[in-house]
Amino acid sequence: MTASIRLGELVDRFGGQLTGSPEITVTGIAPLSEASEQHITFLSNPKLRLQAAATQAAALILTQADFEHIGKNYAGICLIVPQPYVYFARAAQYFASLNAIPAVTGVHPAAWVNPMAVVASTASVGANASIDAEAVIGEHVVIKPGAVIGRGVVIGDNSLIHANVSIYDYCVLGQRCIIHSGAVIGADGFGFANETGQWIKIPQTGRVVIGDDVEIGANTSIDRGALADTIIEEGVKLDNQIQIGHNCHIGAHTAMAGCVGVAGSAKIGKYCTFGGAAMVLGHLTIVDNVHISSASMVSRSILEPGQYTGFYPLAKNADWEKTAAIVRNLSGMREKMRYLEKTMKTLTEKDHE
Repeated sequence: MTASIRLGELVDRFGGQLTGSPEITVTGIAPLSEASEQHITFLSNPKLRLQAAATQAAALILTQADFEHIGKNYAGICLIVPQPYVYFARAAQYFASLNAIPAVTGVHPAAWVNPMAVVASTASVGANASIDAEAVIGEHVVIKPGAVIGRGVVIGDNSLIHANVSIYDYCVLGQRCIIHSGAVIGADGFGFANETGQWIKIPQTGRVVIGDDVEIGANTSIDRGALADTIIEEGVKLDNQIQIGHNCHIGAHTAMAGCVGVAGSAKIGKYCTFGGAAMVLGHLTIVDNVHISSASMVSRSILEPGQYTGFYPLAKNADWEKTAAIVRNLSGMREKMRYLEKTMKTLTEKDHE
């Protein structure tokens, strides 16, 4: 079944100004190019104004500025808001909640729960999931099939653990967290001491402590601390296939796109963003409100907010090879320039004499 929502209901919940009847109903949100008369859509990029004016959607979420440009050319109802993309996100959450199939509370017969674990009566534990002793599973937590919850793990209320997630012993998750399939929380950090060519393992005895409202993508790994804990503060969003090393501290509401790698003991501030495949070396400090471009390498601490980029622009391979050859020769070119400057200075002084 697909829920129908009155436009007036959206306004009552999330605000905004309608230019038409609040009784019009929609059944979902769709892109500008694919929306039908049953949908609501949104315009967040002014470059798409012409496409928005031609959309077949019943209603269009947009700013006052965009409405003044296209409102008269659009046949449907406009919903004017300050931030269309944010409004779309909240409306999409509402549609999803109405169409979601509620999880069945209780423990599936094929799951294993240690008698010394505490599982709230409102929680849902799927088939072949495993919950070890001393674990505490909060109210309305959903643990999907095949997830492994280690000894002493704490999972806060209303969190969702997808299939085949592994949460190692004594890690802590806050409320309303979402952990996607294949994620590993609390594996040993990469800690070894070298003794005459042989690697001696350093026991990793810390935990991973995760705050409220954190989302962790599929196949992402967060290592437990060596002695102290690895900390992921509230509101952090991690994409798929990210590596967070041991003893890292990720500040609140920081977001990282896929394949980011953060080496051990890095401390990252609040409200930072990292583009895909960005890398951060270990033991560095990054202050609040720093934004790292995709594929950049952070090799030193960043102590001032702002946008940082560290890569060569894409070029044809032959052009890139020429550039690389020039870069390799920069040291020699520098010495030649110094020699020429010194020679010019000497000749100039002789001319003055």
